[in-house]
Amino acid sequence: MTERLHQKLSDSKVARWSVLALAAFTMLCGYILTDVMAPLKPMLEERLFWNSTEYGFFTSAYGWFNVFLFMLIIGGIILDKMGVRFTGVSSCLLMIIGCTIKYYAISSDSMDGELFGWKTQVMVAAIGYAIFGVGVETAGITVSKIIVRWFKGKEMALAMGLEMATARLGTALALSVTVPVAHYFDSLSAPILFCLCMLCIGLIAFLVFCVMDRKLDASVDPEERKEEEQEEPFRLKDILLIVKSKGFWLIALLCVLFYSAVFPFLKYATDLMVNKYDVDPGLAGNIPAILPFGTILLTPFFGNLYDRKGKGATIMIYGAIMLIGVHLLFALPILNQWWFATIVMVVLGIAFSLVPSAMWPSVPKIIPEKQLGTAYALIFWVQNIGLSMVPLLIGWILDTYCKVDNGTGKPAYDYTLPMTVFMCFGVLALIIALLLKREDRVKGYGLELPNIQSNTENER
Repeated sequence: MTERLHQKLSDSKVARWSVLALAAFTMLCGYILTDVMAPLKPMLEERLFWNSTEYGFFTSAYGWFNVFLFMLIIGGIILDKMGVRFTGVSSCLLMIIGCTIKYYAISSDSMDGELFGWKTQVMVAAIGYAIFGVGVETAGITVSKIIVRWFKGKEMALAMGLEMATARLGTALALSVTVPVAHYFDSLSAPILFCLCMLCIGLIAFLVFCVMDRKLDASVDPEERKEEEQEEPFRLKDILLIVKSKGFWLIALLCVLFYSAVFPFLKYATDLMVNKYDVDPGLAGNIPAILPFGTILLTPFFGNLYDRKGKGATIMIYGAIMLIGVHLLFALPILNQWWFATIVMVVLGIAFSLVPSAMWPSVPKIIPEKQLGTAYALIFWVQNIGLSMVPLLIGWILDTYCKVDNGTGKPAYDYTLPMTVFMCFGVLALIIALLLKREDRVKGYGLELPNIQSNTENER
């Protein structure tokens, strides 16, 4: 009886899975806005007269403040110092502010002239997207630490997989419904207004989580709480301990290379479907939407496999190999049919499920829990370098080397060179994944071992 009174709230399956649902829903709302502009690229070129370089510049803004002002690293330090509740609410507010600025820019008819050498509308929208990027990326590391806090020693990889799957649902919604919404309301800003409403709902969901997280603090056994308080707190010099870890850098490099071959690709995937596979622009976003829809089932499956069977480093290697094959097939001038593009996108969805399902739950095996917020922030910071630079690079390549005349007078591009660039990222990701597996054998991180420590917890 005494033992039951001293159970933590996280020992309850209902409680911890409810927390996961709330946190994952908040991220879903954020990821809708993250990719809402991708299907609109052809319409931006036709209606607002943006070119590919301007679109790439806008897309690169996602990582401006995170990378160059180190806001993501600062967010990680705040997370370790102030906790998940304060950091999470602050992140939600930043997302709402950034989305509001972006909506104002796209909906305004009075943004003539230039600002810092770019069209005023492009620059203002980019600033809003940059502010949003700080919020959503900091929210991402906050949710990762929430899952570690509530699922440590339990179904952690499965929980992370389900959270990522829910977030990918946001990406799928953005890719599949954006163009129909824009056409229905005859407005490019209508999908962004929808995203703004969803972000406000996401903030409410996170506030409900905060109430449950306070109850978790209250449920901790007094002796355990005393031990936690006696533990050495996070210090700024702990950053040096993190960056000295070879395993940390291998995870960070794998992250930036893998995601640079996926997320920037999604920004151009709809345009690829239109230009290479001759898909109707109103339907082209449905094929890239297969990718995140596929991860909804597969990421939790692979996460559960990692929880119970291990083989985390091996899973990442297989994912990198599949990534190379996908971009090679997109680059080759063969089978330019929509059904072939659909099959290749399904394979990319499997790869996109394999690597993250093993990569993120592996970080707590390398980095101590008190440093996790900062470690995730540093990894996300490195990732944001790729998410910031690669879209701008691809836009520049398209405008400089890949323009073609299709006889319609509308912008058209040959995507062979951009797909080759994405394939090279996959090759480098495979090399890093192999080095990570070797480092795991040397250091004994346990990346090949299961995550579930015991199934003897007294569950309510």
